[in-house]
Amino acid sequence: MTSSELKTKFFDYFQARGHKIIDSASLLPENDPSVLFITAGMQPLVPYLMGEKHPEGTRLANVQKCLRTDDIDEVGDTTHHTFFEMLGNWSLGDYFKQEVIEYSTEFLLGILKLDKEKIGISIFGGNDDVKEADLESEKHWLDQSFAKERIQHVKENWWGPAGETGPCGPDTEMFYWVGPDKAPKVFDENNPGWVEIWNDVLMQYNKTADGKYDLLKQKNVDTGMGLERTLAVLNGLDDNYRTELFWPIIESIEKLSGLKYGDKSDAEHLKEDGQCWVDTRKAFRIIADHIRTAVFVLGDHKGVTPSNKDQGYILRRIIRRSIRFGKQVGIKDNFASKLAQVVIPIYQDDYPELKHNSSLIISELKKEEIKFDETLEKGLQLFDKLVKQNKLDEKATFILFTTYGFPIEMTLEMASEKGIKLDEQKIDTELKQHQDLSRTASAGMFKGGLADDSENTKRHHTAAHLLLEALRITLGDHVQQKGSNINEDRIRFDFSHDEKMTDEQKQKVEDIVNEQINKAMPIHFEEMTVDQAKKIGATGVFEHKYGDKVKVYFMGDFSKEICGGPHVDNTSQLGQFKIKKEQSSSAGVRRIKATLT
Repeated sequence: MTSSELKTKFFDYFQARGHKIIDSASLLPENDPSVLFITAGMQPLVPYLMGEKHPEGTRLANVQKCLRTDDIDEVGDTTHHTFFEMLGNWSLGDYFKQEVIEYSTEFLLGILKLDKEKIGISIFGGNDDVKEADLESEKHWLDQSFAKERIQHVKENWWGPAGETGPCGPDTEMFYWVGPDKAPKVFDENNPGWVEIWNDVLMQYNKTADGKYDLLKQKNVDTGMGLERTLAVLNGLDDNYRTELFWPIIESIEKLSGLKYGDKSDAEHLKEDGQCWVDTRKAFRIIADHIRTAVFVLGDHKGVTPSNKDQGYILRRIIRRSIRFGKQVGIKDNFASKLAQVVIPIYQDDYPELKHNSSLIISELKKEEIKFDETLEKGLQLFDKLVKQNKLDEKATFILFTTYGFPIEMTLEMASEKGIKLDEQKIDTELKQHQDLSRTASAGMFKGGLADDSENTKRHHTAAHLLLEALRITLGDHVQQKGSNINEDRIRFDFSHDEKMTDEQKQKVEDIVNEQINKAMPIHFEEMTVDQAKKIGATGVFEHKYGDKVKVYFMGDFSKEICGGPHVDNTSQLGQFKIKKEQSSSAGVRRIKATLT
């Protein structure tokens, strides 16, 4: 089965059961300060999981682009990836446990024709906060004729809340046996022969500020099926990198390196040449995974490029990590842009933005590889010298970052390979003293979760609408939103513009926004088609796909913008708007930081 066939079967199945198919959101989150990238299919739907009405109804399905780095050290095995596609179906206060378990069973067995004797199930087994196991889900699985021995109680099967409070609940996970022998009679998720392929999250509680778990008025279902893992299972493969999604990339790496995927003799040959021993399969997987990820980040319509901050730092980190492993397997020439030209055709039908932005993707990869090549060899020589002299300490790591461009995580990984453990806290201290970047801060932003629903966050989000329109009035109609990171403390807003704003321009924007606030304009939304939204002059990123219907938020007669919320009811609730800083974000993109008082 191909990935296209799997997606079609998934969409057809859920469409026939009343689900509207919505498009994947951007990899870069809107109004969610807790993450740098979308890490799960539910994140773009947060307002609707918290009670807002979705324009397409209460039953939804899609495939969402996701990016996670919290388990980047696992990338290199057969099942982990930084970028991946997640098939999902949602119930927003509609069906719940019984129906989603029936759907999951029917799709896996009836549509995908998987072997029931190779399926294992885990359910929530109770923990210190919620004592009761999810026996309701267990009953529904038993009703589907799964053996009790194949259902395991796991206390970690719990989702959320992302912060201190909010929606949360148990989840139930489906695993498939890919081990060499017959599937064990008793399911144990710790046995590596079992691979998780689907997860049904059952949001039924709200955690309150005093630590209580109250039942939600709107119970939701959020499921996630890993496309790459499921595709491998369907094709009888125990290695995701042998599927059609990766194999053309792997074959290209073989040609570039002169090695075969998993050929140990070639790895031993590298050792004889004085280089370190390399597991070629691990190296090939890391290269293929990271270049694929870089292509999707660079190809996103919001325009992230390599840098030493935020999303740009993560992008730089994965590109440079792939280059390092490329050198380990003997690739002499620059290769990142060549592999990108293999990746793009695999995905361009489903994600046309990759073809549209192919020139940018290729040029940025070329620039980044050339830039790193200038210092890579010298940095590796210094690293080896420090190891031999037993002088690889936290300060020397810091030098490798500032002088030779080695991402901190890459140096930590290299040190670990040599059996050396460095103190990350000491490295963080060094970094904080010299520039606004630390691994702890970066990792913290990747823990995932929902944006908070506080009044201040609503105020800042609402003010961002006024800011965009004020920028368009002041700078011109070419201004479009390129990203935002909004929390209860401040607004961070990225927009398309080639030049630094003058003091006069910044003051004019402030004055326009505050004038609209002082008008005490009512705020409301209307549901309409995208074409209708365009006709009335609503702003939106129209290169991005929307569903059949969208919400357009009106702020008096000043601003009309496609958005999902949340907002306050009247501009008079916003207070005084103040721009704190205006700076470059990336090529052709400026960034404003602002507050409300």
